[in-house]
Amino acid sequence: MKVRIIKAVFVLSLFWGWVSCNSDEAVMETNAEVNAEENLVPKTTTASTLRVGDCTAVPGWASQNGGTTGGGSAAETVVTNYAQLKAAIENTAVKVIKVTGTITIPATSTGRIAFQDQTGKTIYGASGAKLVSTDQTKANSGILNIKRCKNIIIRNLIFEGPGAYDTDGWDNAIIDNCQNVWVDHCEFRDGVDGNFDIKNQSDYVTVSYCKFTYLKPPRAGGSGGSDDHRYSNLIGSSDGATADRGKLRITFARCWWASGCKERMPRVRFGRVHIINNYFSSSVSNKCVAAGFEANIRVENNVFENVKTPIDLMTGYTAVTAVGNIFTNTTGNTAGSNTAFTPPYSIPTLAASAVKADVSAGAGATFTGNVCGSF
Repeated sequence: MKVRIIKAVFVLSLFWGWVSCNSDEAVMETNAEVNAEENLVPKTTTASTLRVGDCTAVPGWASQNGGTTGGGSAAETVVTNYAQLKAAIENTAVKVIKVTGTITIPATSTGRIAFQDQTGKTIYGASGAKLVSTDQTKANSGILNIKRCKNIIIRNLIFEGPGAYDTDGWDNAIIDNCQNVWVDHCEFRDGVDGNFDIKNQSDYVTVSYCKFTYLKPPRAGGSGGSDDHRYSNLIGSSDGATADRGKLRITFARCWWASGCKERMPRVRFGRVHIINNYFSSSVSNKCVAAGFEANIRVENNVFENVKTPIDLMTGYTAVTAVGNIFTNTTGNTAGSNTAFTPPYSIPTLAASAVKADVSAGAGATFTGNVCGSF
């Protein structure tokens, strides 16, 4: 009996040894393929090991200045209507908010939610969670104004506006004088003045796997003068906002500027902005990345498809480095000028050939909840 057991153990040992060897060979082959791809990655953005599920895996500028953790593992407050959402956002003791269902912002001057003067908070959506604004007026438009906050995470939410209308109104969401903010896996659509702006000395911000789009036709005749104000993302509010110098360090990674976006994808003043592994596909575009006054931009391994003027070098820009991008059926400028900044962080970087498939599948509110580590 003992002999039979010994023989069985011996045979099993041989079998598992064979499996192990073959598994090691498979891993070595896979690593060889990965390493071959990593050789294409510029030294400034070497590949790292961020993974979905790793809450410390914050990509880009939001990983700097102490990092961005939001509300961490604090107890969740679940909200299902506007009153609950507003109360939870304004309550400094609430650190993690879970939004479920569709919540409509009242069309009043006090409807837009002011998220101000707080530190360490996460707002995320369950699958399909949506915040909706229906008002196009200057006073009543907009959904969320985030101001003077630090260490904030916004994740897996759809922000839906009533459509573009140039009345000098509000964007769906604004980051105003905030530091260490991570906006991840959100969709911004049909904002009145814009979809999502970042301004006024905001710093250390990462926008990852977000989708920007306009599905509703623009409304003409606004007091601002533009009959088509589908201008998605503004970085820096004006050339005169000189306090923004040395601030507005922002990463856009694996985002999708999709149908309907006309301009500002993004339009940058002052900031050191890293635009990496994004997909631009709006066939109605006039221009995509716009380098404005003192803008310092690195445009890296992106895909521009069926768009006009992928890179617009405006008056007074500092530098634009364009490297590793793919341009398919585009018109207008595709080149940078001068040498932009080198990011101080490492970020997982896709080959440009892999960007379209990855971003079109993953950008937007595609998670089921508060899933850490998008990459």
